[in-house]
Amino acid sequence: MSRLPDRERAPDGNDSRGDIRPQEMVPSRKNMVLVDGVILNGPTTDAKAGERFVEDACRLIMEEVVLKATDIHEKVCEWRPPEELKRLLDLELRDAGEPHHRLLERCQDIIRYSVKTNHPRFFNQLYAGLDYYSLVARFMTEALNPSVYTYEVSPVFLLVEEAVLKKMIEFIGWKEGDGIFNPGGSVSNMYAMNLARYKYCPDIKEKGLSGLPRLILFTSAECHYSMKKSASFLGIGTENVCFVETDGRGKMIPEELEKRVQEAEKEGAAPFLVCATSGTTVLGAFDPLDEIADICERHGLWLHVDASWGGSALMSRKHRRLLQGIHRADSVAWNPHKMLMAGIQCCAFLVKDKSDLLKRCYSANASYLFQQDKFYDVSYDTGDKSIQCSRRPDAFKFWMAWKALGTLGLEERVNRALALSRYLVEEIKKREGFKLLMEPEYANICFWYIPPSLRQMEEGPEFWAKLHLVAPAIKERMMKKGSLMLGYQPHRGKVNFFRQVVISPQVSREDMDFLLDEIDLLGRDM
Repeated sequence: MSRLPDRERAPDGNDSRGDIRPQEMVPSRKNMVLVDGVILNGPTTDAKAGERFVEDACRLIMEEVVLKATDIHEKVCEWRPPEELKRLLDLELRDAGEPHHRLLERCQDIIRYSVKTNHPRFFNQLYAGLDYYSLVARFMTEALNPSVYTYEVSPVFLLVEEAVLKKMIEFIGWKEGDGIFNPGGSVSNMYAMNLARYKYCPDIKEKGLSGLPRLILFTSAECHYSMKKSASFLGIGTENVCFVETDGRGKMIPEELEKRVQEAEKEGAAPFLVCATSGTTVLGAFDPLDEIADICERHGLWLHVDASWGGSALMSRKHRRLLQGIHRADSVAWNPHKMLMAGIQCCAFLVKDKSDLLKRCYSANASYLFQQDKFYDVSYDTGDKSIQCSRRPDAFKFWMAWKALGTLGLEERVNRALALSRYLVEEIKKREGFKLLMEPEYANICFWYIPPSLRQMEEGPEFWAKLHLVAPAIKERMMKKGSLMLGYQPHRGKVNFFRQVVISPQVSREDMDFLLDEIDLLGRDM
């Protein structure tokens, strides 16, 4: 590993920037100190050996992960059942440590048997591909090991987060706002639910749930499951989550929302929150935000938009219309680790309020962290806005990619993904044995593969029962072969179907063709 040259030093021995002389930082030799049988003189870590291990491991990562990330001839996964994989990896932890060459072998095995989410033919989740710039940012933050709560311990990354949040707020369409990066869109939705409740009844922070009316919130029947989890976690109760009916495309029906809010009010409940979705997990549907915002304004309800998946369309002048009206939201969840490939995890919770509502809701004023008599501007100590103490500098990954690609580059990433989605849709329409559930609105392409044995069968109960078995069987075959990974699911009365999601710019038209060819190859004998 190469070392940086020493900085220039002034004649008096100090460096040219007036730093402390290096000899002042070298401890003087002292006699051995023994405490509780432990020798305390000097470090016990072999730094040279550690540096060599890091070098060798980085070389391995480069060769086996980064350089192979776009190689379509590599397998997406090397499938092994759990018990066999446990034996192959030798997961047992022992009293004695292992030598470095053995650890590097372990690293090699970990890479070999892990799913290659960077592969151009990994379509299984709402994240995929490799962004080289955010990867370097991750390497840097892992090496620096910062925790983002106070300016004194994380000056650079707090300023980076501030800059990224400011730009994201601008794309939402707010003149000002607040926010924080946190571990996942699910956590962002929980933040929103708790913040909306705090705004509705601020006393809850000190006095708790006793004496509160029956609080009720409204969300789409197609919402993310984190809404139920959040209601359970926060003590609101899953029975007080009102799931509003959606239309045939998976969008919340505003008239149904209005009806359910009025019913709740007549029952004596206390509506306080509506959660709309911009980019549902399965169908990729976008709720009509302007109409929902009208209802929220009439009834004095907090409007949260879960744009964890669809928020990245805001970067595209062509596709941002999908989120028309998002500027009217009180809060937004947006995950750049999805369509914008900032690397898991990279999730922002953004709030229109600029009156420190977020801090008032979550602050605990820990005196050992957030002293008010520090020598710098303590408004930069933003950690008290978070439910976490230690917090990763996730914004830095997105900042690095944005700096490298620019806004136009990120826009092109979104446009290309949606163009490839449109290409796949048209190919599905042309091919025998493939059937779309519906015309997609976003990058979620949902379809059935109908094997030859079922193509002449009438679409009755027997047909759907047999078709329900097809996608899981093909998924098993593709994973054991390692040729690609594609998700499937049943959904609201529809039997198992494939959900293909395009994200990575490494994906090509040829990969779309391969996807359909491979499904047909794996399923034609069923």
